Amino acid sequence: MIGWVALLKRGDWLLIGLGLACVVASFPLAWQAGVADKAVVRLAGELYSELDLRHDRRLDVPGPLGVTTVLVDRRRVRIAADPSPRQYCVRQGWLARPGEVAICAPNQVSVEVQGARRTYDSLAY
Repeated sequence: MIGWVALLKRGDWLLIGLGLACVVASFPLAWQAGVADKAVVRLAGELYSELDLRHDRRLDVPGPLGVTTVLVDRRRVRIAADPSPRQYCVRQGWLARPGEVAICAPNQVSVEVQGARRTYDSLAY
C-alpha cells in the first residue's frame, strides 16, 4: 500500500488538500435551515395549530380515531400518544430540526418543525 503513496507528487497532494477543504467548507451549506422556531400541527391536511417552540405545552388534537397528544418541551416537539394501531408517529420521537415531520396517517394528524428558512427534502430539475 505504501508503494502508490510514493508516486504522489506535490501537485497531487495539493489537489487532495483542496478537495478536502471544499468538502469541509460545504458542510455548513448543507444544513442552512437554522434553528427551529415553531411546530405546525395539521389535521386532515388542514392547519390545526402553530406551536411556538420557546414555550413548553401540551396540545390534544381530536382525530377520526381519537385524541392525539402533542408535546412541546425544550424547543423540541413530539407526538406523545396516538390511537393509531402501529404507533409509528409516537416512535418517531423528539423532532428538533427544521424540516422534520411526524405523521399519524390513520388519525390524519401530522406535526412539522419549521425554522426561519424553508428546507427542501428533495430537489428536482
